[in-house]
Amino acid sequence: MLNIAHRGASGYAPENTKASFDLGIKMGADYLDFDVQRSRDGVLVVIHDTNVERTTDGSGEVRDRKAAELLKLDAGSWFSPEFKGERILTFSQVLDRYNGKAGMLIELKSPSLYPGIEQQTAAELAKYPLADKVVQSFEQESMKNMHRILPDVKIGVLMKFRPLGISSAMLRDISEYAHFLNPSKKLVSRALVQKIHALGMKTTPYTVRNREAVSFLKKMEVDGMITDYPDYINEIR
Repeated sequence: MLNIAHRGASGYAPENTKASFDLGIKMGADYLDFDVQRSRDGVLVVIHDTNVERTTDGSGEVRDRKAAELLKLDAGSWFSPEFKGERILTFSQVLDRYNGKAGMLIELKSPSLYPGIEQQTAAELAKYPLADKVVQSFEQESMKNMHRILPDVKIGVLMKFRPLGISSAMLRDISEYAHFLNPSKKLVSRALVQKIHALGMKTTPYTVRNREAVSFLKKMEVDGMITDYPDYINEIR
């Protein structure tokens, strides 16, 4: 059961910050999940929203701000005063700090906003061992491209809730290039997990925020969980 800290231990510390990632590792996470976008001057930065309002004291779109401006923003006070001064991190900083300490589930956030981000991400990743790295996105064309550029890195496809579920044809198409299909937990059933496994993929649904979800997903025999609370997963391992 892979314990994947969603933007770090984001139930306890501000998401996508050093505080959150460090705590995730302390709580026994196998992987750190985080989001990658690009600054106006071409630096890959770790932040979830395409604008900075929710998680910093700044304003504006990530892609409209230079990296030096983004890295000066306070990315902790919104969560709690004790985290004042936490900063947005660059992708390279996260790779340097956490390589070898935990695996990495790297989400390219809205990659269609950032032409060429797959190639840039691949160039950074190629400096490190790839066995414990996974690149994922909701945008399937981006992940097909990522697979072509860096075939040695594992690929994940994120799937939002779909009232009609995921068709067998879609699953087969995804399995041609992806190693993980990571759906909303609302999509998960035993039948879906069995279909994913039959196609040679694994599944680590998102986002687990209570123990009831942990218990349910364990019964569904998923391969791991993407959670704000890594300590919850350790309770059932």
